[in-house]
Amino acid sequence: MRTLALIAVLALATGATASTDYLRNQPMPDLMKVLPAPPKPGSPQDLDDRATFRETRALLGTPRGDMATRDVTDDRFTVFACAIGRKLDATSSPALTRIFARMGDQSMVGRAKDGFAVKRPYLKDDLPICEPKTEHLASNGDYPSGHTTSGWSAALILAELMPHRATQILRRGRQYGESRYICGSHSRSAVEAGYMAGSVLVAMLHGSAEFRRDMEAARAELRHGASSASSAAQCTAEADAA
Repeated sequence: MRTLALIAVLALATGATASTDYLRNQPMPDLMKVLPAPPKPGSPQDLDDRATFRETRALLGTPRGDMATRDVTDDRFTVFACAIGRKLDATSSPALTRIFARMGDQSMVGRAKDGFAVKRPYLKDDLPICEPKTEHLASNGDYPSGHTTSGWSAALILAELMPHRATQILRRGRQYGESRYICGSHSRSAVEAGYMAGSVLVAMLHGSAEFRRDMEAARAELRHGASSASSAAQCTAEADAA
């Protein structure tokens, strides 16, 4: 997944590694007991998931479908640039970069994916999606959505750091999740579970003293750092697409 690869590069740039996750060696909530069970085959929610998948294929190739395609690979700084009203990177925001690199969201989600073992929607209905149908994608479970977990947790953190932009940030975080079923890589129920998983993750992160220290440092960066505007044309296009 290119998004995670970009985060790994940012982590190396700030001295963070996978072994320095904020929640390393900490007991984590069991998402299989926290999240609602995935829809049973033939249930109303399952039928809604399959109908949503089929109907949203028409969005591929539209501006909203293109946005969903970009959301597959764009890093968090790029995804939220318009929502926060400025461009950030590892140089201008090292503390925020550390936060994104050390959240450790994928291990918690991975255990739930393996446990629930839900197939992705395109494996049930063979229709186009917005990213390559790789063996890795097929073997990585649908429920809950890891992209949504990552995006929603980032939105919660950014909204806490920039409360004056909370509406825009949280709206973009929701859209980032919706991009996953618009893309066709996830079911809508998996996206909804991803929002909950992201909230679980952020609640746990606040128990880490290291995370809280980095949040204070990131808050200072955002308060004192120079602001560079995002592309007005890009932001207008994003707003129109959504």
